[in-house]
Amino acid sequence: MSFLDQFFVYHPEPWQDRDWARLSGLPLEDVWFQSSDGGQLFGWYVEATADRPVMLWCHGNAGNIINRLDNLRLLYQMGLSVFLFDYRGYGKSQNIHPTEKGLYADATGAYDYLARIRKIRPERVVLFGRSLGASVAGDLAAQRPASALILESSFPSIEAVAKVHYGGLPVHWFLKAEYRLIDRLPYLSLPKLIIHGDKDDIIPVELGRHVFEAAKPPKEWHVIQGANHNDTYAVGGKAYFRRISEFVKKSLSA
Repeated sequence: MSFLDQFFVYHPEPWQDRDWARLSGLPLEDVWFQSSDGGQLFGWYVEATADRPVMLWCHGNAGNIINRLDNLRLLYQMGLSVFLFDYRGYGKSQNIHPTEKGLYADATGAYDYLARIRKIRPERVVLFGRSLGASVAGDLAAQRPASALILESSFPSIEAVAKVHYGGLPVHWFLKAEYRLIDRLPYLSLPKLIIHGDKDDIIPVELGRHVFEAAKPPKEWHVIQGANHNDTYAVGGKAYFRRISEFVKKSLSA
């Protein structure tokens, strides 16, 4: 673990203990499960119907799962079951410092929970990663089978992001985290949908384009006009959810 990683890469927020199921109006099921390296993690499972696709959601580097409730509601309303979980150091999950290796282990643990406890078959699983979570979902796709992979506001590597924000200075030399999604993409054969906002001022759309270009077919590229980094689903609106729905339906029937 690098001290600078905790400053530059990870921005978790503490848990707020409220009745989130009542406040959100969602059938949130509290889930405690183990990371693949043994840590205790927390997430929410919302089930649409027993035969629907299940989205395994790897969120970004800030906040915790509470901050995703509005988006979670909209995904549930389009007929998806969703398993949204917090990495180590986030929310109610084990209070240890997050690391790249640790986040990969956490996502693998989440997948294994769906497979072993929920008995969800790989052909029903859609991996979804946003921002930093896109790199986590990409690693998971290299470790476990799934029907499809959705990458949103993604970046090729920490090095690429650092060069954008620090005028080409090699800040990444001082960070332990690498998150080299771009190294995995040429080897992932499952269908991929890569989404990016054209006004993203944290991860410029050009970096998302690099992700798309590196990906092995089959792949789709969807740009949301006017969307920044964290408002893709809000700005994209019905067209955004329609694109995801069509992609999932096509991928599961392939």
